[in-house]
Amino acid sequence: MSEKKYILSSVEAQQKLKRMSLEIAESLSGHEGPILLIGVQNSGVVIAEAIGSLLRPFLDKKIDIISVRLNKHLPEKVELSESIPLNGVNIILIDDVTNSGKTLLYALKPLLDWHPRTIQTLVLVERMHKLYPVKPDFVGLSISTTLEEHIQVETIDGKIVGAYVV
Repeated sequence: MSEKKYILSSVEAQQKLKRMSLEIAESLSGHEGPILLIGVQNSGVVIAEAIGSLLRPFLDKKIDIISVRLNKHLPEKVELSESIPLNGVNIILIDDVTNSGKTLLYALKPLLDWHPRTIQTLVLVERMHKLYPVKPDFVGLSISTTLEEHIQVETIDGKIVGAYVV
């Protein structure tokens, strides 16, 4: 088995999360309404939890975290982990890696029944193979890869270990 080619270490990932949380705090500081972080299962939830912890000292707002579940290859059914009202809420949809934009686009589906104040997107790693009209608002690392390469974000016990090319 070959050694993993890491593009982000645990320390670098944490630095990216801190920077993105400061960008979010700046972006939402003048907005009214609570903040809802929605993590795409599974790694997106780990990132959402980390962002939530980093945001709380900077924003005097209610910050909740839920998850969205969908099959990333065939996203016919998209479900939020909790059924809560989203009108007037500032939403940040969070995933580990964006490739084509498909997952983020379909993860927006259950939000369309509501009238959130804002919807923004965050990814730890952005690849440059856009097939859908989704551009993340907050990006930890942008990287060009071949179509054959994939990025895997590794998590253990709710912590980001790193991201590597497969």
